[in-house]
Amino acid sequence: MNSQKKLFFAYLLVLGTLTQVFSQSLPVATIKKIDSLFKQSDWATNPGYAIGIIRNDSLIYAKGYGMSNLEYSIPITPETIFHMASISKQFTAYSIVLLARQGKLNLDDDIRKYLPWFPDLKVKITIRNLLNHTSGIRDQWQLLAISGTRLDDVITQDQIIKILSKQQALNFKPGEEYSYSNSGFTMLAEIVRSVTGKSLRKFTDSAIFKPLGMNNTHFHDDYTEIVPNRSYSYERKGENHFANSILSYSVAGATSLFTNIGDMSKWVMNFYDHKVGDQQDIIQLTQKGILNNGKVQDYALGIVVDKYYGWIRYSHNGADAGYRTAITVFPDLKMGFLVFSNLANSDPWNKTDQLANLFIKDPSKKNVSAKPKYTNLDQAILEDTVSVKKFIGSYIADDGVHFAFKLKNKKLYMDDDGRNELLIKAAKDTFELFTNPAIKFVFKVRNSKESTVNEYWPGAERLLLKYDADAKQSDELLRTYTGMYYCPELDCKYGIILKEHHLVLTNPKYNDTRLTLYSNNHLTNNFWWMNNLMILRNNKDQIQGFEVNSGRIRHLLFKKTE
Repeated sequence: MNSQKKLFFAYLLVLGTLTQVFSQSLPVATIKKIDSLFKQSDWATNPGYAIGIIRNDSLIYAKGYGMSNLEYSIPITPETIFHMASISKQFTAYSIVLLARQGKLNLDDDIRKYLPWFPDLKVKITIRNLLNHTSGIRDQWQLLAISGTRLDDVITQDQIIKILSKQQALNFKPGEEYSYSNSGFTMLAEIVRSVTGKSLRKFTDSAIFKPLGMNNTHFHDDYTEIVPNRSYSYERKGENHFANSILSYSVAGATSLFTNIGDMSKWVMNFYDHKVGDQQDIIQLTQKGILNNGKVQDYALGIVVDKYYGWIRYSHNGADAGYRTAITVFPDLKMGFLVFSNLANSDPWNKTDQLANLFIKDPSKKNVSAKPKYTNLDQAILEDTVSVKKFIGSYIADDGVHFAFKLKNKKLYMDDDGRNELLIKAAKDTFELFTNPAIKFVFKVRNSKESTVNEYWPGAERLLLKYDADAKQSDELLRTYTGMYYCPELDCKYGIILKEHHLVLTNPKYNDTRLTLYSNNHLTNNFWWMNNLMILRNNKDQIQGFEVNSGRIRHLLFKKTE
């Protein structure tokens, strides 16, 4: 037997031992149900999962499925170290909570009190805004990508600070909206450094991890550091092939926590059996965010708070490179569920729910499903189609979302890239989705040249403008969009060229991508970091530049330079 095979069988022995130790409290029938959730015939050649189930003060079940390292055939065990991605945020948030209890900061302090390098944008941004994702600060990963830094490049804390220090505007006024921003948690890590003189890694090690006995846990702020027993991340390339998914972060705060099932189980228990902090600190950590208009959000301080089967649930997911992670805690039941994976197309979020379903039942005597508002397709038939015809056509929003409305057999449909959704007339000029009446469309004809539709869904809305989708796009017209565009905020350039009768977006760091022109003022493409460019014109209708309105970035200005 060669050395590689010996190593493989040694790990299998360890895996079996650990699984046996951590499964003694569960019936065999339950263990079989758990295994069935992760059933796969080829775990010996696939990335996989590490799972943990916590009840009261014990990790009652832990197991690994699949490979931690495909090149050396090293199996995943409960001791395997995973990169946690955004699950890291609750530890950054708890650091802030602990410092607030010590009187070293206040959650309603202006962040510039601790971060003087952040630009003075003439508006107060609080620590609480960062914790609740209501700051309006643009997301760091998108900013880096737009500037030409690939996410599989080496990325450092200093690099992110430099790019955030050049911000010239916010996505929105602080507290007005919720928009997930990794930038805020990098800044929180820097607030910890400012207040304590320690890096987030050193502070959490002394204030959280060591007191909890989390001896295999740290914020990985140096990508070159060797970590024994760590997993590597992968993405699927075809049915039976995988590729390395590179992660080279030397950052901490929004991400980069390294831990394993055993250590994370101790954190879960701290939510209801406090060894670091007390119940008041947990209440602070899990206090839901509130917008300026009084609307309460499910997102608290680095953690989501909602209910599942009527039980209070604390949870968060994570996704970086090929790592996918999920943590769910039911404090009143003193239970928690952990699922970590090293494969990009895995689904730990659904897996935690499936595990919970094996142990948690709906406490109500009868689970009555809400009856749908609309059940008969004939309810969509319009008596007056003439008044509706003025709404027919294509619409686009500032963020690039576009769809069309069509009449067919006296029924109105929304066409979203070939997906047709039936609409029901709810009031004058107002329609609802047949399948989801919470989504509404309110049409308005402003004048002969301008028609709009407001799309509403729970907690948000957008305005879309009608445009002529059949307008001819000649080379002469397309050529007016060509040129170089410069972003002073990020100090980077993109070019727009005309190639084979199509507009193309170019940049030295990326492959060229084709642009599609919608109306006269929207260019869309396949770059996730800037897939919608809204054209800016002067009063003579000449193109002056464009704004990036895409994902977690709004109104990022590029000026046309030539």
